[in-house]
Amino acid sequence: MPKQNRKKRVKKTKLSKRLAQLVLALLIIFSIYKISSDQLKGQQRSTTVTAPTQQEIEAQFIKKMVPLAQAAYHKSGVLPSIVIAQASLESNFGQSKLASQYHNLFGIKAYGNVPSVNLETQEYVSGQWLTISGKFRTYASDVESVDAHTTLMTKGTSWNSKQYASVIAAKDYKSAANALYASGYATDPTYAQKIIQMIENFQLTKYDP
Repeated sequence: MPKQNRKKRVKKTKLSKRLAQLVLALLIIFSIYKISSDQLKGQQRSTTVTAPTQQEIEAQFIKKMVPLAQAAYHKSGVLPSIVIAQASLESNFGQSKLASQYHNLFGIKAYGNVPSVNLETQEYVSGQWLTISGKFRTYASDVESVDAHTTLMTKGTSWNSKQYASVIAAKDYKSAANALYASGYATDPTYAQKIIQMIENFQLTKYDP
C-alpha cells in the first residue's frame, strides 16, 4: 500500500476518534445538565408541596394547644375551648411576632421588672382604634405562656386578685367568653363574639370536659 494512502487513513482514524470523543463529551455535559435541571425542578416541586397552607397551620396550632389547655383546666377551671380560642385569636395561630419570637400566646402585658418587649398593638379607646406601643411579657416556651395565663386567671392582677373569677365560674363557653370581656381582658368590644365564633368554627367544645 502506498505511504500516502496509509497517512490518509491514519488522519481519518484520528479525526474519527476526536469526533467520537467530542460527541461523548457533549453527551456527558448534556446528561449532567439534565440531571441538575431535574433535581432543581424536583426541589421546587418539593418546596411547593411541603409548604403548609393556612388551614394546616391552624390545625397544627390547635392540635398543639389541646393538651396544654386541658392540663391548664385542671389547675384553673377555665374551659379548654376558651384557652385554645384565646391563644388562636391573640397569636393568629402562633404566627404573630409576639407569639413566634417571644412565646406570648395570649397578648399578656408586662408590668414591673419582668422579661418584656415593646411592640405596636391596637387598642379600642373612646370609640376608635388606636395604634400604640405596648409592653408585653416574653416567655421561654409556649408551655410557660400557658402557665402564665393560668396564673392570671386564678390569681388575677396586682390590683384585683378576683378579676377573672367569673371566667373560672362559667359553665359554658359563651358565658366564659362574655366574662372575659366584662372582666377587662381586652378593649375590643367584639372580643367575646370573636372568641365564641372561634370556638364554634373549629368545634373546640369537643375538648372540654
